[in-house]
Amino acid sequence: MNKFSIILSSSLIFTTIFFTACGGGGSSENTTTTIVSEDRAFTSTHFSGSQNCALCHNGIVDGNGADVSIESDWAATMMGNSSKDPLWKAKVASELKRNPDLNTTINDKCTKCHAPMANYEAHYLSDEIKVFENGFLNSSNAHYNEAMNGVSCALCHQIDATNLGTLDGFSGGYSINSNREIYGQFINPLVTPMQNSLNYTPVQSSHISESKMCATCHNLKTPFVDSNGDLVSTTAESEFPEQMPYSEWEHSDFSTTTICQECHMEKTDGVIISTRPDNGTLSPRNNFSRHNFVGGNKLMLDILNNNKTALGVVESANFTKTLTKTDELIQNAASITLTDNGITNNILSIDVNVSANTGHKLPTSFPSRRAFIHFTLYDVNDSVLFESGKVDANGSIFGANGDMDKTTYEPHYDVINSEDQVQIYEAIMQNSDNEVTYTLLRAASYVKDNRLLPRGFDKTTATSDIAVVGAANGGDANFIGGGDIVTYDINTSSFSTTPTRVEVELRYQTLSYPFAQDLFEDNTTQSNSFKTMFDASQLKTTILTTKSLDL
Repeated sequence: MNKFSIILSSSLIFTTIFFTACGGGGSSENTTTTIVSEDRAFTSTHFSGSQNCALCHNGIVDGNGADVSIESDWAATMMGNSSKDPLWKAKVASELKRNPDLNTTINDKCTKCHAPMANYEAHYLSDEIKVFENGFLNSSNAHYNEAMNGVSCALCHQIDATNLGTLDGFSGGYSINSNREIYGQFINPLVTPMQNSLNYTPVQSSHISESKMCATCHNLKTPFVDSNGDLVSTTAESEFPEQMPYSEWEHSDFSTTTICQECHMEKTDGVIISTRPDNGTLSPRNNFSRHNFVGGNKLMLDILNNNKTALGVVESANFTKTLTKTDELIQNAASITLTDNGITNNILSIDVNVSANTGHKLPTSFPSRRAFIHFTLYDVNDSVLFESGKVDANGSIFGANGDMDKTTYEPHYDVINSEDQVQIYEAIMQNSDNEVTYTLLRAASYVKDNRLLPRGFDKTTATSDIAVVGAANGGDANFIGGGDIVTYDINTSSFSTTPTRVEVELRYQTLSYPFAQDLFEDNTTQSNSFKTMFDASQLKTTILTTKSLDL
């Protein structure tokens, strides 16, 4: 089989991965700018727009009569809107502004997973690869339709098994087959309708249902430069591990029991997967994977839903469904148990045991994300006696070092005894000069990575790409695969009332406050537009799980 291979990578892909990316928004529709809608029925040398697939694969139902239309589900996901994602656009603009000499590299890297069909065809035709100005996101660009159709059907379903699950296959290093074969999970597909309508041939292949498919863009390493702009990383191994959820999963118990698709693509049975032919020759299929690609990214789904016109998002009632399914998923992402250790010498001691239920780190993927513990101690009158992790409406956390000074960061804690100490589970990037950075192409390593680990993850044997970094690694024996225990030792000697109740929340942010402020400082058209949408959203912070304890 002849193949045209490309190296696909992404600086910021918010798709199905949880902490990859619900509930009501609260922000009003932003219609200040009108984006020209793409032609979703386009055809190109290798690809076909999603509307062509919708002709047969929308309007389908499962055995319970529930609508499981493939294209409609997909259109209300981060996958379907990867090139319309305003945070992605703002970050690309930021990297271009900060690293102008790397213009070609940035435009190529950042479109290969967010506008993959456009990138692929541009490579094939030797066209210029560019995001802004007269680039892919300009409606007059020859690859506009391909770009705006996001991570679409004909892209994923033409990826063959070459190099999947390997270093060569990571960072988007996949191959598109040149035989116009469309891979699916079901055996004995009916081939003639697709051959006649789109000149594709459906073929069963098991790789489409394996985790290594997700690894192509969700195990991502990126090059980095020093303060002079000179390239430091020279091999794939030496590049910065921007996101590694596949490797995190491989190093966990989940790798032998659960694949990515089981959590992020809802299963159902009794689906006749095409509306054509209409002569009843197709049999119902079980174990059908819905294409709603549910993750944890409520923030960006909310922003996309409330700014459809400004972002060129296809009107879809399914955004509400996707948000609801996201809520259902994240409610199972973690759990909390509380233990009252009593009061000794005026010190009230409470153990907070946070258990992670995800098959990768929590949060995972792009390092703008963080989870944190909000701990509140009340008296009998419901007055607050002690509070750690209080968050402002703008997303900043009281007492968090990095939120007050983005050149610093909050350390990992085993014991907390002050309100200005907060347990934040996050990955903090540092540059080649060992300084905290939020610029991706300056990120050489992590100075802190205490994100919650999946069950079975052994931090002592983890490779450097997925290592626990900082105090959580060597100095906290109860930070292990599956969770963490934080002890809150609270001095009660100054209290005039008696503590009676503890309430604890594990909260999550897609975009941390310091990451956001760093991005907004660039004052680009894209960052200013995103800031308006971000400021209007009521979902800057999401509650993952809660627990209370009467003392």
